[in-house]
Amino acid sequence: MKPSALFCALASAASLSLPALAAPSGNMHVQDIMKFESLKKPVIADNGSLVAVEAAPDRGDSRTLIRSTGGKRQLSIAGASKPVVSADGRFVAMVLEPSLLEKETSDAKTRKKLKDGMVLVEVATGKEQRFTRVKEFAFNDAGTVLAVWFDAEEDKKDKADDKAADASSVTEAKPQSGEESAKKPKVDKADKGSPLTLIALDGGKQLELQDVTAYAFDKKGKTAAILVNDAAQAKHQLLSVALGDLSLQQKYASETEQLGAVAINHDGSQIAFSTGLAADKVDERQYRLGLVNANGDLSFALHPDAWVLNQYSRLSFSDDGERLYFGTVPEVSKVLSLQKFSDETSLYDTATIRDSRGLKLWHGDDPRIKPHEIKTYDKLKKQTLLAVWHLGRNQIVQLATPEVPEAKPIEYGRFVLGSSSEPYLKEITWAGFYSDFYLIDTLSGERTAVALRQPSNSEPSISPYGRYAAYFREGQVQLLDVASKQLRVLNATLEVPFADEDHDYPSDAPGYGFGPWLVDESGLLVYDKYDIWQFAAADAKALKLTSGRDKGISYRVEGLYQDKDQAPATVSASQSLLLKGYNERTKADGFYRMTLGKDGLKTLLAKEEKLSVLARARHADTLVFSRERYDRFPDLYSADVLDVDDARRLTELDAQRSKFGWGKAELVQWTNTDGKPLDGVLIKPAGYEAGKRYPVLVYFYRFMSDRLHAFPGMNINHRPNFAWYANQGYAIFLPDIRFEVGYPGNSSVQALTSGVQKLIEMGIADPKAVGIQGHSWGGYQTAFAVTQTNIFAAAVTGAPVGNMTSAYSGIRHGTGLARQFQYETGQSRIGESLMQAPLKYVENSPVFYADRIKTPMMIMFGDKDDAVPWEQGVELYLAMRRAGKDVVLLQYEGEPHHLKQYGNKLDYSIRMKEYFDHYLKGASAPAWLEQGEPYREYAKED
Repeated sequence: MKPSALFCALASAASLSLPALAAPSGNMHVQDIMKFESLKKPVIADNGSLVAVEAAPDRGDSRTLIRSTGGKRQLSIAGASKPVVSADGRFVAMVLEPSLLEKETSDAKTRKKLKDGMVLVEVATGKEQRFTRVKEFAFNDAGTVLAVWFDAEEDKKDKADDKAADASSVTEAKPQSGEESAKKPKVDKADKGSPLTLIALDGGKQLELQDVTAYAFDKKGKTAAILVNDAAQAKHQLLSVALGDLSLQQKYASETEQLGAVAINHDGSQIAFSTGLAADKVDERQYRLGLVNANGDLSFALHPDAWVLNQYSRLSFSDDGERLYFGTVPEVSKVLSLQKFSDETSLYDTATIRDSRGLKLWHGDDPRIKPHEIKTYDKLKKQTLLAVWHLGRNQIVQLATPEVPEAKPIEYGRFVLGSSSEPYLKEITWAGFYSDFYLIDTLSGERTAVALRQPSNSEPSISPYGRYAAYFREGQVQLLDVASKQLRVLNATLEVPFADEDHDYPSDAPGYGFGPWLVDESGLLVYDKYDIWQFAAADAKALKLTSGRDKGISYRVEGLYQDKDQAPATVSASQSLLLKGYNERTKADGFYRMTLGKDGLKTLLAKEEKLSVLARARHADTLVFSRERYDRFPDLYSADVLDVDDARRLTELDAQRSKFGWGKAELVQWTNTDGKPLDGVLIKPAGYEAGKRYPVLVYFYRFMSDRLHAFPGMNINHRPNFAWYANQGYAIFLPDIRFEVGYPGNSSVQALTSGVQKLIEMGIADPKAVGIQGHSWGGYQTAFAVTQTNIFAAAVTGAPVGNMTSAYSGIRHGTGLARQFQYETGQSRIGESLMQAPLKYVENSPVFYADRIKTPMMIMFGDKDDAVPWEQGVELYLAMRRAGKDVVLLQYEGEPHHLKQYGNKLDYSIRMKEYFDHYLKGASAPAWLEQGEPYREYAKED
């Protein structure tokens, strides 16, 4: 049966033990997947007393679960999402989004006006306060005050006045020179504020302020700094709020200056702010930097190089309050505008006419190709260069420069880490991403090179006070003494590899990363594939802390608190640490306790499960983690970080599985045709009967066997839902793929065919009913595989590259990057340019072998794919169509690389299931597969 070609334009506390459940047998439907709740990342109170987590269905309205970690208090807040917990765990604030029903039953105009709300819950009593039109909310660090920042109400009168003024300007004479215009000055949207309410959580006292454009809390929870800008009334104020009684004090005021950014130091004694002339356009406004202390003393900074602040400059104090970091620019550029025709003569002026040209000029020496330049334009426009104001010395030092533009106000003693990719921008096209890394002295601005031409994703690890920098290069763990510039190779005398042993890309293998530094900078922890090593900074003496290599267990430090705005966590010389170990032989995780300086590990929790550390309390040893298996939902547990074997179960969402047949996952091992051992996951169908052969769906990408104990994602998207297929009588096979550089297609085919043959030999797979599905890189492998083997009865490929020779010089439209680097150094693994090895590109391209394909194929693409040019799908479709093959192409209008619109995701999932049911289970072909679908237009929504 060969369908017509198709372009489808659719667009409670519980014990730690996990009791076994009786095997259910209920059928699963797509509606069950839509309603199945999954947990988002939990948040924990700073004192560890409370956890809040959003439970979100794939389609529908979320709820927030609130659980005390030491008691039995449990709350469920319907419709609430994105929880934030007060430091003491007494209150939880959550977003209240408009309901799905409300959104789906509103017309486009009404839907645009729907705004989020907020709910505040007092945990002990369950008392709720609800607010509408909320754009942002936050607790102060002490958890005593909540700030609720509202959306600005639409000023209908001003809008009507503007329309009337615009209309009158067509018929009325323009004011003569010297005449006043009665029209109200127009205020840029970026300069407008909105209402802010501060709520004292004890007692409920509230302070309401209008026209707020920015606010900040100090870290001690005593003071708030608030900027009020009302340009219409010429009122611009910096206010200080004492959070104990919500009393106000004006710190600075101006009738002519727009206040921009604000920051407050840790104890509220100093407030920094930026200010510029309100009459200037916001895009052209220069700001100056002001500082006011508790006594009201005011000073303004003077940059030695006359650099200025702009609207994107952000401010932040060092933890000790002695330094203020801020963003600068050498100058604020004028906004470009097109020349306009003004009279008869201008109609023939070549400069004015050409100014409206629609041209983008691509030059061979451009640092970035034009699409990438365009995609990064907005980011670069908003980029400022870090400077520091040493307050005690009244000294400003410029830290970042156009040559080294990246630096963050994260301190390593007197240093910050800077980086620059500027020298390598042109090479991005074919070689990938590199950066030079520097330590920048905050006292002088002097830079010390740490690592040059370093892969951009391999940032050096800096010791707590900036004495040392460690990084990985070409198999070596290198340590730089910053002051002496002495470079030492830490693993020089060790025979154990520290480079990624599974790296199969045409590039240098990266390292496994670094653990924490010792707080006194005397050493740091470094990972190889399996073990944790402690290296002494002074003499490179190495101490292996674990013995994982012989057992096949990879150990890593877990559970340290990490603030994203501070330097990485450190450990002391005799500190006890939580480790997570991944057993590559069983694919299971374990928790272990290790004490630095002592031999041996204590096993805390090690079962056939996947373990994930999800949150750590800032001021307590409380940890939140999940435990899961393929047939066990990843519910949450809380425990002391070093006693995870004594954990309290916080959620019970596994009960959702109770009515469905789910299937079981097991490990499969076999030998590839080239003698390589491979692993994979076999998910047996619900109600599996030994000796019975089943239709098999193969899904893959690269390494898949580590998903053995992973609970399947319960959502509708571009992948087959494993639980649904297992429930419907399919076996699912997830094989590992190991690639050979230069031959990615054949590497994949060898792994796939040998793996499927293993399932046939096991008596699991029906050899006439094996299907394959992959997306993106997996989609390419799927398309190539069926040109080389007839072992598959049906194939579904999402967003595949069909022709490497044309894809090589394509564009990733999401980033504007060229795709060449993917082939020369990255995922596509050719390892040479198209000019150097044209035959390799041909040999690995499915379109050149389309005439060999005997497997029915369904291709899926969004026609706004931002990663793979969707024309790749058209090339593959046309090649198969020309060769008279069984092919269907689903084109989803306006969709990117991964489908976003729920209707499209659902449509694709249903069609994929119908496709496999037909070819693998003998079900009748649906009408769209039998006859195709004609093009139709639908009425567009007003």
